[in-house]
Amino acid sequence: MTTCVIGLGKIGLPLAVQIASKGERVIGADINENVVSLINEGKPPFPGEKNLEEFLAQAIADGTFEATTQTTNAVKQSDNIIVVVPVIVDENANPNFASIDAATEDISKAIQPGTLICYETTLPIGTTRDRFAQMILKQTGMEPGEDIFIAYSPERVFSGRIFADLRAYPKLVGGIDDASTERAINFYESVLDFDERSDLPIPNGVWNLGTSESAEMAKLVETTYRNVNIGLANEFALHAEQLGIDIGPIISASNSQPFSHVHKPGVAVGGHCIPVYPKFYLSTHQEASLPKSAIALNESMPDQAIERLTKAFSDGIADKKIAILGVSYRGGVKETAFSGVFELVKAIESRKGKAYVHDPLYSDQELLDLGFRPFQFGEECDAAIIQADHDIYLDLESSDFPTAQFLYDGRRMLSSEKLGPIKLIQLGTGSKS
Repeated sequence: MTTCVIGLGKIGLPLAVQIASKGERVIGADINENVVSLINEGKPPFPGEKNLEEFLAQAIADGTFEATTQTTNAVKQSDNIIVVVPVIVDENANPNFASIDAATEDISKAIQPGTLICYETTLPIGTTRDRFAQMILKQTGMEPGEDIFIAYSPERVFSGRIFADLRAYPKLVGGIDDASTERAINFYESVLDFDERSDLPIPNGVWNLGTSESAEMAKLVETTYRNVNIGLANEFALHAEQLGIDIGPIISASNSQPFSHVHKPGVAVGGHCIPVYPKFYLSTHQEASLPKSAIALNESMPDQAIERLTKAFSDGIADKKIAILGVSYRGGVKETAFSGVFELVKAIESRKGKAYVHDPLYSDQELLDLGFRPFQFGEECDAAIIQADHDIYLDLESSDFPTAQFLYDGRRMLSSEKLGPIKLIQLGTGSKS
């Protein structure tokens, strides 16, 4: 059996390596020549994914995995095709399908009868059947469920721990017909292993959701649910501030109840998933009010943070140097998609402040290339803001910001002991700090 994985990014490459670990032949296809070259040398093209370097090197050495830029040639040789090409979105999360459409066109040119095509990219409900299947069927003339099999199975993993997550979470599958569903289930059962989980209603493994629409909706429900809960946590935190109450002990107390989980409030919700996919959900459920409210509140948090910092200074933040800690959308991941840093910079500059940025995963030149002014620990600044929860920020001390008056802890990571004269401000602490 040969499998082609199209899209060798932070999700696609680990998945390809996982399949190869089962002794199956895998061809990874990507349009980026540098990515392909690095992979064929056994080197991950991005940092931070646990065990990827070791597993990739083993797959290359075993000869079970190779990468190429020739997608159509890879498709022609394959029994199974897994598509993990990102859907690029604009600042309003309107999808641009250009890249994944191009991949689908390449598939249509070379696909052989009997092949399974399974999309894993998060999509608006109905996209697999109404967009991609129609493109493939129109060009090939093949009969779905007989000559060709098309399914959807959302990726449900977290960057940095993908191999563990592939084992921990059920693999959801739905096809455009029953035969496609069955074919996809058989494929994933052959290449994935699953941890035993007594907390699930049925055994952990590959779960049949029946249709591609159900599988698409399942991913959007997960991310929209989290977005709404984060919005509620932010709502609680803002109200706690109004009342002069510290939200921290309240969250801890609430989470001590069985089956409870209250998210920490934060300055922003970033990444490809939580801020974006609820808008995919809204594209087919435009009258839904809760997701809209949560999105609006979460997107307002950077401005709320800068407003509070502005009020902390007796004369506002005009001409003051504000260091933002973290370009990444979350700790440990070198990715800026929908990161709160952009809105924080905008909010600071709209109040005539001077924004500088630090991130341990980015060089000064990379920060400059992104349009930011770099900041290094020990330099002068008037205040600092923790935007991303990088582990390095757990050890911050007053000497890192020798002239700062305030540190706004937008991730609730710190206590005030190490900060000396710097006043710690945390979301949801009211007048306390």
